[in-house]
Amino acid sequence: MNDAKPEPLAFEIRTANTILYCDRFHETVRFYRDVLGFPVLLSKSWFVEFAINPLARLSVADSTRTTLKSSGGQGLTLTFQVDDVISLHSRLSALDCSPTPMVSHAWNATLFHVHDPEGHRLEFWAPSETKS
Repeated sequence: MNDAKPEPLAFEIRTANTILYCDRFHETVRFYRDVLGFPVLLSKSWFVEFAINPLARLSVADSTRTTLKSSGGQGLTLTFQVDDVISLHSRLSALDCSPTPMVSHAWNATLFHVHDPEGHRLEFWAPSETKS
């Protein structure tokens, strides 16, 4: 048996994009554009790409127009580290987005979840303040 490790591939990833295939395309686009305020980079009748930050993107595709179908929001959590998780929780509560209660985890994070109209779970978190 050969235990030699293969040479790593030499390439640089310049951006990362996650594509969500959605049955509730228009509602999901409105959620990311109008509720979360993600800037639109590209908009077609069946595909919208949002900027999350300069290196990360999120796209929403109309599953009725693609070969891949919606997962119904199952098996995926999008996680976003934010500066002020408490204020974001309050803002999303005021917008009737039904965020879960805030929780603190042992790995020094405070977080909550919301679901987009397609059912994808979004986790917003910030490092918990440590006490000296």
